Amino acid sequence: MLSEKDFDDLIESANPVMAVVTTVAEGVRAGCVVGFHGQSSVEPRHYCVWLSKANHTYRTALRAEHLAVHLLTRDDMEIATHFGTTTGEDGDKFTTLSVSDGPGGVPLLEALPNRFVGRRRAMLDLGGDHACVELVVDLAQRAGAFDALRLRDVVHLRPGHEAEERAVSPER
Repeated sequence: MLSEKDFDDLIESANPVMAVVTTVAEGVRAGCVVGFHGQSSVEPRHYCVWLSKANHTYRTALRAEHLAVHLLTRDDMEIATHFGTTTGEDGDKFTTLSVSDGPGGVPLLEALPNRFVGRRRAMLDLGGDHACVELVVDLAQRAGAFDALRLRDVVHLRPGHEAEERAVSPER
């Protein structure tokens, strides 16, 4: 039998690195904070990110060719708060930030130099509240060693979308 508390404690112990995922489709930019992500192939380099189906970023990613994954440092709490507590439906999250265009026009956040860009290869939706986007990594940039911002550091943030707003109810 599933013990939700035990599962939650195990995930908390893993304490994943937080990232900002950005994308663009049809001239519309989107970005959000994610904690569900990981490398999915060594050769060729593939990476998966799981996006909440309640998010503007998810809906934009459905039409996008490229996504960028910006790994966050402990110094990036302000950006994590910006992308984690606001919604794309309320306006362009990028207007106050320094942004350049990466492959396919994907927004690259100048303040977050530890990042990679991938071409969307597949999207997997198993009916839960998140969908998995598999990326073929085309570009990686690193500014050097850093102290990662982790899930434990951001659990106090109130998300831009509450769980009840999910596009599809999670399976039980």
